[in-house]
Amino acid sequence: MAIQPYFVFDGNCGDVLDFYERVFQAEPAKRQTFGEMPPHPDHPVPEEVKNRIMHANMEVEGTTLMFSDTFPGMPFQQGSTITLTIVSADEQKLTSYFEGLSEGGEVAMPLQETFWSKLYGQVRDKYGIEWQVNYQS
Repeated sequence: MAIQPYFVFDGNCGDVLDFYERVFQAEPAKRQTFGEMPPHPDHPVPEEVKNRIMHANMEVEGTTLMFSDTFPGMPFQQGSTITLTIVSADEQKLTSYFEGLSEGGEVAMPLQETFWSKLYGQVRDKYGIEWQVNYQS
């Protein structure tokens, strides 16, 4: 299990990744764009969003850093867009953590299956800390 920092940007995530790859002499980040998402008839991806980074991860000195761009219209305040991500293959433990972090907090995305994960959710705990819970085998 790991707790990993997740950085969110407002359309310039690709530039950020290029910069960190150079600075940390890291292997190129694994990148997925919003345009690579499976199509959804009720929620088409606007053309101007397709090249934004939906998710990327990069290894720096043994730590996985994760990144994305916001989807236009989502709240964004520079400097306060770091979340902690709990990654594990233990569904029971992840569910327990999510339920605990939700007590007195605010669930942004309930635990659910997504196209990238068997179990994923987002919550802001009662102290204002943003968490993501992600199943990874």
